[in-house]
Parts: sequence; C-alpha cells; structure tokens
Amino acid sequence: MTAPLPPLARPLVLGSTSRYRRELLSRLGLPFEVAAPQVDETPLPGEAPRALAQRLALAKAREVAARHPQAIVIGSDQVAELNGQALGKPLVHDVAVQQLQNMQGQLVVFQTAVAVVCAADKFAQMDLAQIRVRFRALRDDEIEAYLRAEQPYDCAGSAKSEGLGIAILESIDNDDPTALVGLPLIRTCRMLRAAGLVLL
Repeated sequence: MTAPLPPLARPLVLGSTSRYRRELLSRLGLPFEVAAPQVDETPLPGEAPRALAQRLALAKAREVAARHPQAIVIGSDQVAELNGQALGKPLVHDVAVQQLQNMQGQLVVFQTAVAVVCAADKFAQMDLAQIRVRFRALRDDEIEAYLRAEQPYDCAGSAKSEGLGIAILESIDNDDPTALVGLPLIRTCRMLRAAGLVLL
C-alpha cells in the first residue's frame, strides 16, 4: 500500500479540458496536469442554474480525484442564467445568435462554481462566484460581426469577454475578475491554500 503524500508533494490536476481554464490556472505558475472529467452534465429536473453549476463543479472534481487520489484536483463549471433559465454553450452559430438576441439589453448572471478535492486527505471545498453582466442593445449586424470574430460556441451564453465580446457588454459586476472567463482564481487560490498547497 502506497504511503500518502504530504500536501506540498501532491500533484495538481485540473479536472477540465477547457482551454480557458487551462490558461487561467497557468497564471499561478504551478505545474499541473489536465484530466477530462467523465460527468453527465444534463441538468436535473427543476434544477436552478446556480445549483447546477455547483453540483457539476464538485462532481467533476470528485470524479477526477477518484482516478488521481493523491492529487489536489480542481473542478469548475459555469452556467449563464437569464431570467432564471440556464443558458449553456451554444455549440452552433444559430443557437449563439438566438442567445445573444435574447440577452441584449438584459442582465445575465454567470454562475461560476469551483471545487477543490483531494481524496487522500478527504478534503473537499466548493465555492461560487456570481458575475452580473449587463448586455447592451445589439443590432443583428453587430451580433454577426462578433460571432465571426470570436466564434464563442464553446462559451456559456456565447459570451467571451476576454476578446471582442467586451464590446457587446454594458457592465460587469463581480468580486473575482477571472470568474467570467471560467475559473475564479481568487476563490481557487483560497481553497488551494486550505488544501495545503503553497502558492507564494
């Protein structure tokens, strides 16, 4: 039987294939691996967007941690919420157009959950960042220009604020600047420290 590793020696694993989360985590300067979580992301009947994001973030972290029990694993999920309804990734152009038409002039809340799990230490924490985003009124040609430039079909609610998407927004209100991109680093750092990882 393998002896458990001390926290400082534990590998760090990002339980996500998102290129956005990978880029964000790399900002911390820590070595990490990437593992694809095998989790069904179908919402439960009547499940609120906030609850969906929280459940999936923790489920992704736990599933990857089960395969990497000695590692500290990060799982995350983001759900865009418009008038209480969840907006997922559009995947195709026509759905993205419809999402942006529905969101124009509206307040959309991006529910971004992050979980940190270490199976060996029986450690599990989860937190949620809520980002309130006001979209400005958009013409159809502006929507088309934005989609041609950014092709944000893998982004919740077709929103890609780190690129030209900033031009379709009126305001962003949140307390964790990277949360809208997909991984709230302030909350992530807090939980990694609690798990025993030294960041500085």
